[in-house]
Amino acid sequence: MQELTIQTPQREVMVDVTAQVQDIVRNHEFRDGMLVLFCPHTTAGLTINENADPTVVRDIVTTLQRLVPHKGDYQHAEGNSDAHVKASLLGSDLRVLVEEGRLLLGLWQGVFLAEFDGPRSRKLWLKWFPSARPA
Repeated sequence: MQELTIQTPQREVMVDVTAQVQDIVRNHEFRDGMLVLFCPHTTAGLTINENADPTVVRDIVTTLQRLVPHKGDYQHAEGNSDAHVKASLLGSDLRVLVEEGRLLLGLWQGVFLAEFDGPRSRKLWLKWFPSARPA
């Protein structure tokens, strides 16, 4: 398993980590298989979406803010209930196929860490599941 640390700059932001993940994949001994990414935080999540046009990321963040407002009828005492809900909506893990040392993503796709309670230092765990090699 490998670990990636990401510093998030604000309370709610999507950080494109595609290049950092690709660098790890490129330099790993396994060239083919599946990579599982896991975010071990309850107020941050992971998603794959468009990374070519930054307005897409902005639209995702603002839509989640509208659907799950920061202030609401929440009982959790820490004041970050909205962050827990948003993280649950996105999820904490992704699976990405890897072939010949390259993430198999669509032309416009990128991997994002979605922060909902920052700024913080976040961890991303990466675990390899190599393809079976022919006998």
